[in-house]
Amino acid sequence: MVTLNHYLIFAAILFAIGLYGAVAKKNAIAVLMSIELMLNSVNINLIAFNRFLQPNEVTGQIFAIMVIVVAAAEVAVGLALILNIYRQRLTTDINDLDWLKW
Repeated sequence: MVTLNHYLIFAAILFAIGLYGAVAKKNAIAVLMSIELMLNSVNINLIAFNRFLQPNEVTGQIFAIMVIVVAAAEVAVGLALILNIYRQRLTTDINDLDWLKW
């Protein structure tokens, strides 16, 4: 039987993989994908807590939908910025994005 601990462990592993990808990757698109992975692990936690703590209410699902909406907006803006930077610099390497350095 799958318990709340199984969901939490799975979400923690997913979050750790996303965090590693966001910190270790140099490609901007890979960093965006890692952030999405971390947001999906948060959605798993929200829905799992809702299922096990208050199964008759839908608050966890509503919060998860809000996270999905914010994630979609973040990806749209992020990809637009990355595409514009790629057109100007011909690279998506994060280390090359040093316009604001002194």
